[in-house]
Amino acid sequence: MQAALDTVVTLAWQLTDAQNEPIADDAEGSDFYVGGADLLPQISQHLLGKQAGASGQLQIEPHDAFGDYEPTLLRIEDRALFPEVLEPGMQFEHLPPGCRPGESGVIYTVSDIAEGKVVLDGNHPLAGMALRVSYTILDVREPDPDEREAQSAHLDDVDSGMFLAGMPRNVT
Repeated sequence: MQAALDTVVTLAWQLTDAQNEPIADDAEGSDFYVGGADLLPQISQHLLGKQAGASGQLQIEPHDAFGDYEPTLLRIEDRALFPEVLEPGMQFEHLPPGCRPGESGVIYTVSDIAEGKVVLDGNHPLAGMALRVSYTILDVREPDPDEREAQSAHLDDVDSGMFLAGMPRNVT
């Protein structure tokens, strides 16, 4: 069977930056719905017509991945406005009362805490980066009815399943 829109592919993959520095990988393989919520459109297009056993590599420029880094999404707020337990990596979809209003739909990640201030970054962790994806297709199959309805092979959490969106599986 060939990968096509509305199929599920099992991929073993590695993600690196443009200098081949590892970012994340999954050597065991994970399922992804082609043409749905699981893959960046450029990856879905690249897989079309390929069968189990096919391998390849593609480079994805920032505008086709997570966009350019937007300095306007970086902000500094007073530490006192945040919960007592706070550490780098924590995320806020809604900023605490007293903070300047955040951009609608932006999730802010705590990138630093120092001298009574909290540095928040609303950019995706991979924003501004050219990415290289190496993959091997382990299997291609029809989606089950639930996967087809959700257009995702990650029914427990569609957003976390999206390849290269959110946090990759095995981050190096």
